[in-house]
Amino acid sequence: MYEEEKKAFAGKLFFPGDPELKALKRKAHNLSLDFNLLHEDEAEKRNAILKELIGEMGERVFIQGPITFHYGCHTSIGAGTYINFNVTIQDDAPVRIGKDCNLGPGATIVTPVHPMLPGERRYILDKDGVPRHMCYAKPVVIGNDCWFGANVTVLPGVTIGDNVVIGAGSVVSRDIPSNTFAAGVPCRVIRPITEKDSMKYKPEILGENRVIEEE
Repeated sequence: MYEEEKKAFAGKLFFPGDPELKALKRKAHNLSLDFNLLHEDEAEKRNAILKELIGEMGERVFIQGPITFHYGCHTSIGAGTYINFNVTIQDDAPVRIGKDCNLGPGATIVTPVHPMLPGERRYILDKDGVPRHMCYAKPVVIGNDCWFGANVTVLPGVTIGDNVVIGAGSVVSRDIPSNTFAAGVPCRVIRPITEKDSMKYKPEILGENRVIEEE
């Protein structure tokens, strides 16, 4: 791992213009573009790009595209996860997405944070006294079996538990506990998700289908 990369992972100020980081980003941007130029039925080529782009990816992951990954190698995606159109993952710090998640169109996950004061956003002196444009980053963790509606944005440092539903258009700025439905700007917990949410209690929607009863 590169020196500036280590700083980013440690939550310290780092220099995103560092040549080694720029090379990682350029590779991810180019691979994202290569993926986006392929047709959906070119599955073998698309999967080969994702395996080169994403740090860790389980079986049966499907990403609709188009995609934008900032580093890609800092992201892990669990088995069986489906990601819809226009995903953006700015993974300066690690991003972990669990198993069997469903991310709706326009999902955005960001990890970098910039200084609040404008002068500090422009320049901070590094250890050698050289003025640098710097930022820091906070990891994002998304649990298993989560569903995001369209255009959900997850902000730096957020952890989302298992079995969580996030309403469309939400901006998630704080941790969300497992087994809850949360929505809004900023996103907040609306209520717990319980057995009463089963489709078996909605026969007008279930129709002739049946739910699989858990043992």
